[in-house]
Amino acid sequence: MGFIRAYLRVSTIEQDVLRAKAEIKAFANSHGHQISNYYLEQFTGTSLDRPELNRLLNDITAGDIILIESVDRISRLKNDDWLKLKNIIEAKGVSVVALDLPTSHIALKQQGSGDDFVAAVLKAVNGMLLDILAATARKDYDLRRKRTLEGIARAKAADPTKYQGRRRNQTLWLSIKKLLNTSHTYTDIRSITGASRMTIAAVAKELKEEDNHDK
Repeated sequence: MGFIRAYLRVSTIEQDVLRAKAEIKAFANSHGHQISNYYLEQFTGTSLDRPELNRLLNDITAGDIILIESVDRISRLKNDDWLKLKNIIEAKGVSVVALDLPTSHIALKQQGSGDDFVAAVLKAVNGMLLDILAATARKDYDLRRKRTLEGIARAKAADPTKYQGRRRNQTLWLSIKKLLNTSHTYTDIRSITGASRMTIAAVAKELKEEDNHDK
């Protein structure tokens, strides 16, 4: 077996990362393994283009294990993007182990220890369960987003002048734009401004749209 690489996608760095890291580390230790690398991400699971996920996919080699808390940590992707990610992982000969998916834990056992036929069956079953859980995670995301938009629509209908939604921090966005225009990396900008990668990505998208509009 190769390296065990833990992928942690969290919603808030300060609150989630220590808990998630401790839980994954304890799980690996309980199976007699140590984690070689941690890939920490504060980014939406609906996007396949994530900095730390891309770094993980570049680092993994045959025999490695990607360790995650649950499938929705690595994917809230649409079906085509999920299949693309799954194909990349399978092509590299890498296994995914999720703490909340017991059938995936078979990958943590040393090669040759146990019944190869049973291991093959469990691997096939695990692949199907991963597909189901990935689809469920996406459906859950779509449902929650739909309910949020419906709530916003009701609030606007009830009092159009009162509902303003979440206000953008104009000062922060202007600072991020200046840093992006001077070729600072996302890591640099996070350190300087304290902004999340999602916010920086949103500013970068707006800058790109402005640039295309000016051409």
